[in-house]
Amino acid sequence: MRGGRGGFPRPSFIPHVPFDIVLAEHAFPPVKTIPVADEEAFQAALMKRNQALTPSEKENSAIVALVTKIQAVLDGLIVSPGSFEACQIEEVRQVGSFKKGTMTTGNNVADMVVMLKTLPTKEAVEALGKMVWETMKKKEPREVLTMSPNEQGFELSNTEATGRIMVTTIPPNLKKLDPALHLDGKHLHSAHKAVRHSRWFEENGQNPTVKALVRILHDVKKRFTDFCPLTPWMLDLLAHYSILHNPTREPLAITTAFRRVLQLLSAGFFLPGSAGIADPCEGGAVRIHTAMTLEEQDQVCLTAQTLLRVLSHGGYKQILGIEGNSSIATEMSVWDGVVVSPLERAYEKPEGKKDGEEEDMEGEADMEME
Repeated sequence: MRGGRGGFPRPSFIPHVPFDIVLAEHAFPPVKTIPVADEEAFQAALMKRNQALTPSEKENSAIVALVTKIQAVLDGLIVSPGSFEACQIEEVRQVGSFKKGTMTTGNNVADMVVMLKTLPTKEAVEALGKMVWETMKKKEPREVLTMSPNEQGFELSNTEATGRIMVTTIPPNLKKLDPALHLDGKHLHSAHKAVRHSRWFEENGQNPTVKALVRILHDVKKRFTDFCPLTPWMLDLLAHYSILHNPTREPLAITTAFRRVLQLLSAGFFLPGSAGIADPCEGGAVRIHTAMTLEEQDQVCLTAQTLLRVLSHGGYKQILGIEGNSSIATEMSVWDGVVVSPLERAYEKPEGKKDGEEEDMEGEADMEME
């Protein structure tokens, strides 16, 4: 047990599990069931929204075509680099929403990770991007194609799609990085995480309802800015948990799962002290919501509480963006005579505390779980 302030031992951290009606339904039989017609209308709205958010066949074809071309050039450099000596490629992996099948319309960006055998100097990464661009231009000279280097690697774009290439290096090289010469270590580690996340989702997230819910949650996050702290990985795991983590282990209906997401967040699922969701790609020792600051955790919780009250009074069209706008999360609204007022923040940073100091205590709690 780690010592606390004044030499007193710090009490053991025991995470609590917030109330979840799905897990406790046998003990709380519903007093009033939701009318079948209302539930069917809600399901139809969710499926309609998912369809509207799904990329069209034209968009999908454009991104697939670009990714295939980029992949072919990179694979060629692995097999036969020829005179290209700026760096050596270990492997190339597709990651992100394109790989997972959760991409939304209007966001035609596919992510790829290039893992180098060599150290990722800034010059080598830029040279790799230029090499890929030149090779693609030779094959199709008339295609409008641009290459833009960035902090994570480079982007290749045509008029219809973008390939975002994140560059990293093999794990043994991560200890040899020089900030003055190489890409930032945090970006290299993020690329490794992206590979692990895509592998996990490929093995566990192939249920169509999970993919549909992920897509809808991304859209909800986009429209309600107080949900911005929720990362794509948090949304992936939250959708998976809400649909598949239940007593029967059978996938829940998307209506039940969407409602459960708001219920869980409202109950403090992503607040300090909650067991939340253990990151399956980090050995189970890290709870995913601790990546947010305490202020952000409070912000997500109170927004979910407001939207859950709106949903309880039939306001699903406004939450999904079919009608109305995002003001229902920040302004008073009336539903059949019932007033729903946005909640006040519960967390205030103590005076004299520096940014991140409270979060350090949360991080210690996480380490105690190991």
